[in-house]
Amino acid sequence: MFTGIVEELGEITAVETLDDACRFRLRGPAVTEGARHGDSIAVNGVCLTVVDHEGDEFTADVMAETLNRSSLGILAVGSRVNLERPTAVGARLGGHIVQGHVDGTGEILERKPSEHWEIVKISLPADLARYVVEKGSITVDGVSLTVVDAGPDFFTVSLIPTTLALTTLGIKQPGDPVNLEVDVIAKYVARLLGTQGGTR
Repeated sequence: MFTGIVEELGEITAVETLDDACRFRLRGPAVTEGARHGDSIAVNGVCLTVVDHEGDEFTADVMAETLNRSSLGILAVGSRVNLERPTAVGARLGGHIVQGHVDGTGEILERKPSEHWEIVKISLPADLARYVVEKGSITVDGVSLTVVDAGPDFFTVSLIPTTLALTTLGIKQPGDPVNLEVDVIAKYVARLLGTQGGTR
């Protein structure tokens, strides 16, 4: 489990394309400290398993299902990524409950900068709209955020200077895809009420 509080901006250093998957090598000095084979690390909000690590780099395999459901398939050497290790038992839950299981992708539609923050408008797939509410939680590229506005096919978030400086959301531009994970509690409630949509 993650909290959506990004630990560092990492970088893709190698990409190996396989028949039905790909293998990434990523640089992340903070998240590789003490890393072991089999550990989980969230990459742009996607929970990946450490296959190998050396120094400040680690390798992770990404299967076809993950490539199809997320935006990881467009990453290339030099791409910056948000990295987070799982939360430790007993640690503060600084964001919200994040599983690292991406529900779909959205697209940056618009950015409106102001003096101290920036409003970002993001497209929302129709099957996820029921889980997104004003002042609710959503994860965008692994970043825990509060929804400002929730429309039928979009939502907006307000990004503070720290988020702009320390995550990929500071450099994403209109047209860029982002990974979305809706609040898991909302999905459970929808299932119990018999109104679940197309997410898994």
